[in-house]
Order: sequence, then structure tokens, then C-alpha cells
Amino acid sequence: MVLTNYCVKMGSVDRIPSDEPPRRGTRAGAGRLRVLEALRQVPEPQGVQELAARVGLHVNTVRFHLDRLVAEGLVVRHVEDRRVPGRPRLSFTVVAGPRAHGEKRSYQLLAAILASFVSGSVANPVAAATEAGATWGHYLTERPGPYRRTGEEESLSELLRILDDVGFAPELVKSGEGGEVWLRHCPFLEVAEEHREVVCAVHLGLMQGALAEMRAPVTTEKLKPFVEPSLCVATIGQGPSPDRRAEG
Repeated sequence: MVLTNYCVKMGSVDRIPSDEPPRRGTRAGAGRLRVLEALRQVPEPQGVQELAARVGLHVNTVRFHLDRLVAEGLVVRHVEDRRVPGRPRLSFTVVAGPRAHGEKRSYQLLAAILASFVSGSVANPVAAATEAGATWGHYLTERPGPYRRTGEEESLSELLRILDDVGFAPELVKSGEGGEVWLRHCPFLEVAEEHREVVCAVHLGLMQGALAEMRAPVTTEKLKPFVEPSLCVATIGQGPSPDRRAEG
């Protein structure tokens, strides 16, 4: 299995950030939310470079998210009043609004409600959760052109980017003749602790669906949850043969 053009050090991968903004709205949503939350955490106006360092995204990606947030009326752009030649510095703050007690949206509660429903009401909750995850994996992935197959390196790099946008802090590591994707941060940890089979099946399906959408030569064969308290491991194996894939 080819795992070249990655810098694998102590189980981590050094990746060169892209200068391109996110290509799809849904995929960009997680990164945009990180930028918005970073602005909410500090009262002072923040510049693009400062925000990029805080959220761990490329400067151009942060600038793209800020433009959208300004257009949506969630963020205000400030132009520095300069009395000397040169480009004025731009900074950003969150639009002030009511933050009454209990206003915080309970997405964790919603996730727990849905996971418990699937676990207790569906005949095969693991299969249903895997299918749901795969459906969203297809949706969150840029489909290649007709008859074009994404190479292994490109597909794994794209998979890592998708998982990173969701919040998994993924790492690609070598493992014998194959490879593994280490997920060091589960964004649904509290729900996964109570409804592990459903949540982990969704995550596995998400990865499988994304790789299938790319017509990648590899897939995630299985997901080993909580190998360590903060580590889940997905093993990488050969994907379905080309003649079994829809070209769509």
C-alpha cells in the first residue's frame, strides 16, 4: 500500500495547508463555526492571522469564513484608522446579541435522543447507523469527474481533511503493510460513551461513504473504539473492485 508524500512522525502527519477556500458549504460549516466560536471567546477585535493561529486553519481559509460570516450578519469587520501609508489592518468581532441563560443550543441532547432512538427502536441499529454515516460521507465529499478514480494518497488526504473539519483531529499512521487513521478527539464523546455501537457505526460509515464517493482504491475496514481513553483507530484496507463501483 502506498503511503508516500506524507511526513509520518510519532504517529502524526504533517500536511501542507491549502490556499484554496472550502469547496462545499456543508463541509465548510464546521470550520466556520470554529472561527465564530474563537471570536466569541475574546472581547477584543481579532485579526485574520490571530484567528488562523487560534483555530489551526490556513489564513486564506479563515479569511473566506470571515467574509461569509460578515455577509450573514454574524460578524463585524473593522478597518484600522491609519495615518501612515500602507494597507489598513482589518479586525473582526462578533455581533452583540442576547445571551440569555439557556439560549445555548443543546446539540448534545439532540444527538443523545436520536442515538437512543436508533439503538432502542431499529431492528439492526449498527447497520442503520453505518448506512446513515455513509450517506453523509457521500454528501460531504467532492465527487471526481466521470470515470476518474482518486488515487490513494489524494483520497486519504481528503479523508483526513473532512474528518478534521468535523472535529476528529485525525492522524494517518503506518501499520505494517497497511495503514490506520487515528481519531484522537471524538466530537461526540459524551454520546458515544452511552451509545457506542450507534455513534461509532456512524463514524465508520462516514469514512466509508467518503472514500466510496471518491472512488478511492482503499476503504476503512473497521473502527476500533477507545483503544485508549481518547483514541479510536480505523484500519485502512483495499476498497471494492472498480467493476463494482457506480460511475455516476
